Amino acid sequence: MVSNEFMFTIFYILVALCFIAPPREFVSAGLTVQNLLSNYLGSEDMDFTSYHLKRTTCTVVLHSLLPLGYYVGLGLVSLYNDYDNGLYILDPGRAGLAVNCFLLFCVGMAACGFTIARYWSWNNWNNHPFCKVLSKHGGPWRAVASSINIEFRRISKFSSIIGGTRLYITDSWIIKCTTYNIHIAHKPDVHMTIIATEDHDFSHESNMAVQYLNIQVSSINPSVKPFIIRLLSTDYGDLREKIQAPIRNARNIIIHQSLTDRFLEAFREQVELNEKFFLAETDEEPEPCIGCMQQASNIKLQKVCAPSDEGDCVTCFCRPMWCLECMGKWFASRQDQTRPDTWLSSTSPCPTCRSHFCMLDVCVVSRR
Repeated sequence: MVSNEFMFTIFYILVALCFIAPPREFVSAGLTVQNLLSNYLGSEDMDFTSYHLKRTTCTVVLHSLLPLGYYVGLGLVSLYNDYDNGLYILDPGRAGLAVNCFLLFCVGMAACGFTIARYWSWNNWNNHPFCKVLSKHGGPWRAVASSINIEFRRISKFSSIIGGTRLYITDSWIIKCTTYNIHIAHKPDVHMTIIATEDHDFSHESNMAVQYLNIQVSSINPSVKPFIIRLLSTDYGDLREKIQAPIRNARNIIIHQSLTDRFLEAFREQVELNEKFFLAETDEEPEPCIGCMQQASNIKLQKVCAPSDEGDCVTCFCRPMWCLECMGKWFASRQDQTRPDTWLSSTSPCPTCRSHFCMLDVCVVSRR
């Protein structure tokens, strides 16, 4: 017969492991350090640096208390089953050498956790490893922290969450947040290299095959240690767009793109083969794309796939207002998401006037 002490041990180990590396169910239930201490930690969006200084410190303390919690819980379970046996565990004076050694270990772990927390928070957090990393980026760490806080509030940042690791890329910083540490690098100073991939036939989150990329971030600043970021291959396009710098792939690793990325690539190749739309000499330069406001409007829709009285496509009289990438994303969004095999041969309404067009009618704007 399995004893209650053994069952409690198995249960406590499982709960402790889930608390240290919380799965999706624990996160949904709010059983994380961030949620349990949310009132003390504050808002990550409003004060990123202070939030993670407190988060890492509280995480060390709570995790260091887990062995002591097991000792006390085991004693209470034994006390409930057998008064003498439970009292034997909870009373160091009556316990044996092995039990007292384990108790000493548990108390020592808790003491180490509180000592580390006290040392990190001493002198207004100047001893925290995160603050020491910030100070290596030129100037006092508080000035660097203020810059990070300002950029983190912007909605344009890139973010990726895999397990207990969070990756953020702002306009100037690459930030990796782990359970006990924060890695940071100044974006203009880094070189990024894809070093490995991990292919999984099944993902417990999406029930689909996934690919993870391991990318090494190396800084030209010798005081900043290299670190590795991990993200889904489907986020690779967004990462490159935010980095705006080459990411080396020295090993020629094949990256599995998302369905939309693959379609945009095919869309771009087809449009480059289509007829061009030439502006007249008197025409003004196209304005910025109204979709992204970053690229110039370089797309004009005109029916060239068939004679004017044939087919579903019609002539569009809108002036160029969209860039190639935004038009491709619009075209993909108007398709049947369950039938990607029909996308290339389908039509889409113009995002402005709703005139139907196909991929052959998308023309790049140019001058003679």
